[in-house]
Amino acid sequence: MVLGELELVQRSLEGDLEAWGEIVRRYKEAVFGVALAILRNRADAEDATQEAFIRAYERLHYYDLSRKFSTWLFTVTANVAKNMLRKRRRPDPQPSPGRIPDPAEVVWKEELHHAVKEAVWSLPESYRAPLILRYWHEMDLAEIARVLGLRVGTVKTRLHRGRALVRLRLVEQGVIHDVVQ
Repeated sequence: MVLGELELVQRSLEGDLEAWGEIVRRYKEAVFGVALAILRNRADAEDATQEAFIRAYERLHYYDLSRKFSTWLFTVTANVAKNMLRKRRRPDPQPSPGRIPDPAEVVWKEELHHAVKEAVWSLPESYRAPLILRYWHEMDLAEIARVLGLRVGTVKTRLHRGRALVRLRLVEQGVIHDVVQ
């Protein structure tokens, strides 16, 4: 039997550790992705992921059952990661590029993919996190606003500016040509 998110949360609130284990299993990759988007360091993101699940479990009674659980969990994760970032302020390595299996255009697409990813990872966290949540985790503006503790208008502005910065960096690297001169 596949249990729904709400039932798993309710069981977890009642102390069912197996239900909580299922929540962790379902969300561990997404939570790690949010932490990595903010921290830009795999080891730190792993630590933040573990800490986020611990904090979420300890504060589960604060979760409003009428809201989307993943948004609440991502908010907890973002807060944990931001706190770690404030404490550790150090440069982190770039993630490796993804692999695109199109034989006819594989080289060009890999270079483009790598350049875009590199451009996004080089952005300040205030622009990087909204872009990653929007385009890699497919969250809507309201969810991003809740996760990052921002207003929707601020999220829109940061997404717009973040895309513009990515585009500018790609033009500077000669990856794309700016059609507006």
